[in-house]
Amino acid sequence: MESQKKFSPTFSFELFPPQTPQGVEKLRLTRQQLAQYNPKFFSVTFGAGGSTRERTLETALEIQAEGHVVAPHLSCIGSTQQNIRVILEKYYEAGIRHIVALRGDLPSGMAQAGEFRYASELVAFIRQEFGSSFHIDVAAYPEYHPQARSAQADFENFKRKIETGANSAITQYFYNADAYYHFVESCESTGLNIPIVPGIMPISKFSQLVRFSDTCGAEIPRWIRKKFEGYGDDSASIQAFGLDVVTDLCERLLQAGAPGLHFYTLNSANLTSMIWQRLNLKGNAD
Repeated sequence: MESQKKFSPTFSFELFPPQTPQGVEKLRLTRQQLAQYNPKFFSVTFGAGGSTRERTLETALEIQAEGHVVAPHLSCIGSTQQNIRVILEKYYEAGIRHIVALRGDLPSGMAQAGEFRYASELVAFIRQEFGSSFHIDVAAYPEYHPQARSAQADFENFKRKIETGANSAITQYFYNADAYYHFVESCESTGLNIPIVPGIMPISKFSQLVRFSDTCGAEIPRWIRKKFEGYGDDSASIQAFGLDVVTDLCERLLQAGAPGLHFYTLNSANLTSMIWQRLNLKGNAD
């Protein structure tokens, strides 16, 4: 973890573009609540195959107009170079200088990957077209991508993203801190020297967490799973235990030298705020 200790900790919040007018208003309130913590940036997700492209753009531009730093996600699978170039030009013209570059998933019914197959190709394209204009974050998978052929192949994919020009990485969420430590040590042993910020998923509903985790390959340790199962439909106990688990994880990560935390808020400020206050975090310096 020595490589991570030299980076100033950064704290950020992930949002997704709302689908309804009510969702837009809720997200504005959530953003207002979270902005008091002075995050380094708000990231905005990008649906499979660009399915939320316009809503991602609209949400990102609104956040930018409010005076916050925004980092829109950009996934390349199913896209063309021209599509990606147009989106990046819009962001650049708006003054947005931070991108989260992802491979993404093919939307249902789409058979062809398009002109990009891997996030490393997207990173290389951004650097080719825009030089160093954008700070580029990429995804990291301490417990390995669910579609990876092997652990080594997955790590090689991550390495290519850094070698083609990524500045930093945000991990998939996890509850096993040792997986993160091991991943960082693997990066250190191969000379990869960038901030690798842990992704943090607050726990509200256990059934929802199981569904998310089965999809993205994040392990729910057996002792945590059994404890949640024992609570049945007792939502208050589930939330209280979830807060304890995630707060303890964040404390351990920061004490070990993690360069910040990236919260997957699911467009709600409540649990993220409670964890933040429990940790007594101070936010990012201007």
